[in-house]
Amino acid sequence: MRPVIVVHGGAGVIVKEYEEGYRAGVSLAALKGFEVMKHGGSALKSVEEAVIVLEDDPLFNAGHGSVLNEEGDIEMDAIIMDGKTLRSGAVSAVRCIANPITLARLVMEKTDHMLLTCKGASLFAKAQGIQEVPTEKLITERSRERWKKNLLPGSNPLACQLGLGTVGAVAIDAEGNLACATSTGGITNKMVGRVGDTACIGSGGYADNAVGAVSTTGHGESIMKVTLATLILHRIEQGMSPEEASDTALDYMKTRVNSFGGVIVVNHKGEWAAKFSTKQMSWAVVQDDQLQCGIEQGKGETLSDNKPL
Repeated sequence: MRPVIVVHGGAGVIVKEYEEGYRAGVSLAALKGFEVMKHGGSALKSVEEAVIVLEDDPLFNAGHGSVLNEEGDIEMDAIIMDGKTLRSGAVSAVRCIANPITLARLVMEKTDHMLLTCKGASLFAKAQGIQEVPTEKLITERSRERWKKNLLPGSNPLACQLGLGTVGAVAIDAEGNLACATSTGGITNKMVGRVGDTACIGSGGYADNAVGAVSTTGHGESIMKVTLATLILHRIEQGMSPEEASDTALDYMKTRVNSFGGVIVVNHKGEWAAKFSTKQMSWAVVQDDQLQCGIEQGKGETLSDNKPL
């Protein structure tokens, strides 16, 4: 099997001045993840490392750079899933953690559970030796200003969310094993304790060696209503390509609950897709030592020799 990794940096509307940063970020993440598999690493490790790159990049709404809740604090969600075993680990409403995706993997590998939240996740992180990071080190000035703006009467936090999507990765390795990983800071000025689709298996992500792997981005509550990740995999089971399955599922979400989003998919044959019903979504893929990336609908750029933008 030829290893493939696909990465997304969130669906929505991306401010022009940040476009190159988004392209560079997802490209670097995809290259990092592919490098893992190129040296014999697993798809699971590949997607984790790719998402860590995006969590560490303050431009993206995950880890450092996460949006703030109504109290001006950060609460983050993440999920990771192994398509070989169907084991999954997730965390929700976690604070003071630089890389929630790594904590999610520890939940999968070190506990009998699939999801830990808030205080319990924090206690588990400490027990696993994960160092706490002061919240102020995770908050960017951009996130702080957006939060303040949305406190004003008549503000529209949902409109301010545009371009601030979840990050994620899907991959298939040389052994044919699939994995997905998704991480987010959620919705700006959200209620304390709000958990969206990201940490919910089947909505924010799903991976099954027999079918494929999916990571989603968009309005979390809408994604949960249609369980978008598993909806796409059901379509693939029915014989659709990743591209057809993605388009069909996104069209259904638009028609059924009047909402938009984006997905990245790779099936058990190594065929992939990066599709979105929003105006834009930053994405990148590496296959056969070749990098492709894009932001606009129907427009992708191919770069050879594994060189990021």
